[in-house]
Amino acid sequence: MAPRSPAGSSTTPCEKCPLRRMPHFRDFSGSELAFVSRFKTGELTVEPGALILMEGSHSAHLYTVLDGWGFRYKTLEDGRRQILNYLMPGDLVGLQGTVMGEMQHSVEALSPVTLCVFERGRLNNLFTDHPTLAYDLTWIAASEERMLDSHLLSIGRRTALERAAYLIAFLYSKARAVNLLGKEDTLPVTQQHVADTLGLSIVHTNKTLRKLSDRNLLRWTDKGCLVLDEAGLAAVAGWDGDDKQSRPFI
Repeated sequence: MAPRSPAGSSTTPCEKCPLRRMPHFRDFSGSELAFVSRFKTGELTVEPGALILMEGSHSAHLYTVLDGWGFRYKTLEDGRRQILNYLMPGDLVGLQGTVMGEMQHSVEALSPVTLCVFERGRLNNLFTDHPTLAYDLTWIAASEERMLDSHLLSIGRRTALERAAYLIAFLYSKARAVNLLGKEDTLPVTQQHVADTLGLSIVHTNKTLRKLSDRNLLRWTDKGCLVLDEAGLAAVAGWDGDDKQSRPFI
């Protein structure tokens, strides 16, 4: 089950949503903004390490990340974990459960996370009354598919060094676009997160990341991974980066 919002917590009006001020996101029309304001039922604040959604669960809600980091993952019966992707502000959470009936993966908070909450049962109104928002939802799903294609290519064909460089460059680029890095260019991931994303052992991951550190491309601190040279990481991975066009969110 999703965590409850703490008593007395404030809710950000959609008209004052901080994501709307970012050039990374396209703005809403007046009618779209009015609908999303009605569609939103509240906010949830989630602590690091808490489950937002569990594989096999049924949720009555959809969520958009307003602030913070999370990740999607699947686990095998023996507890081995595969991280599928990372969630940042503007990302939609729970659409798969809405379409498929139950969640096929779990979602965990990596940092303190604030989520906008939407009633799943009102999603049909979005499709019938606001076709541009419905297209945005399709765009979001297609964009997620494209990112998973890139991740699969990385795991299937890139070397361990290229995989690690791609992942760090990808996370850094995505976080920078949504002003999530703060004063330091630090990603709040551990080497275990990296290993579970790349499908490598923790020992192999440690040796691989040390090679990138020796090239002065990154450095590990108590807070996570400090990126020193984004362009250098992208060059090692042979990755040109994502499109710079503004993207929608709900």
